[in-house]
Amino acid sequence: MMQTVTVRVESRTYDVLIGRGLLDRAGEWALEVTGPCRAAVITDDIVEQFYAKRLEDSLRSAGFEPARFVIPHGEASKDPENLIRIIRFLAKEKLTRGDAVFALGGGVVGDIAGLSASLFLRGIRLIQIPTTLLSMVDSSVGGKTAVDLPEGKNLLGSFYQPFRVIIDPDVLSTLPEEFFADGCAEVIKYGQICRKEIFRWMEDPRAHLEQLIAECVKIKRDIVERDEKDTGERQLLNFGHTFGHGIEKCSGFRLSHGKAVAIGMVLMARGSVKMGTSTPESLQVLTRTIQKAGLPTSTDFTAEEIFEAVLSDKKRSGGSITLVIPDEVGHCRLEKMEISKAEEYLIRGLDQAQE
Repeated sequence: MMQTVTVRVESRTYDVLIGRGLLDRAGEWALEVTGPCRAAVITDDIVEQFYAKRLEDSLRSAGFEPARFVIPHGEASKDPENLIRIIRFLAKEKLTRGDAVFALGGGVVGDIAGLSASLFLRGIRLIQIPTTLLSMVDSSVGGKTAVDLPEGKNLLGSFYQPFRVIIDPDVLSTLPEEFFADGCAEVIKYGQICRKEIFRWMEDPRAHLEQLIAECVKIKRDIVERDEKDTGERQLLNFGHTFGHGIEKCSGFRLSHGKAVAIGMVLMARGSVKMGTSTPESLQVLTRTIQKAGLPTSTDFTAEEIFEAVLSDKKRSGGSITLVIPDEVGHCRLEKMEISKAEEYLIRGLDQAQE
């Protein structure tokens, strides 16, 4: 049974379709919003082996003319060089504003393909077809597109909403367990910021897969509709990401996004307990759920190393930064603070003494 979540923002209204078997009908569902046209399928070298042909067969059956561009898998491919290669591919294929980009892959593919679509000809149509749990519940919805720079993660980007998102949970059957765990980090994030029932479903996430995906998409939909450009409430979705992005950068992006965010959430929760702004129960529930998902909860990087990376993060504003405080189980709030106070949260978060 297919579920439809409609996202209505100032720049565009579009549907997120969630249902098993949707990949083989992707052409049919895309046709509703694009009509028959040229279709640039952007994917990576792992997803290509499993799903590129199936998508292209579906597109051809619906009257599209697909062309494929493949990038190496992994965060290292989300860089300006590959961005330019994709844009030049779109130009060589002679795509017009009446054509469309199909992002088939995880967060890396979705981010770079989305940014390419936003820039080429000042914007052509974009269809997101996420293939990882992380991209299904988070990055494919909401319109954030970006590539990384040596100075930091997602520093070159734009807000560009897709025309449709097509989510087929069946494709997760080929997803390695460690990448499924990465997605669980983002699911847990949603549980902590506003929906504590998610912690119960995370006791057996695969048994509640479609429910978890739909619930996370709805939460993100509701927040994005109220704050499309990330100037207020949408910053709640950054829970664990400020310190997490710093840890990612310290690792040279060898540590996955999900693992880094999991550590970042625990550091923020522990720091909040020690700063007196959160309950010990929230730290216990969060840590237990993260560990059960097979994710790390600690790092060997120092506060000085992490915070140096944090200072290059796009979430910083002048001499202050907004942190997401997990004040109790299933609830977070935003607090804008001086840089020195944010560093104190990190230092106390790294200190596991007296636990």
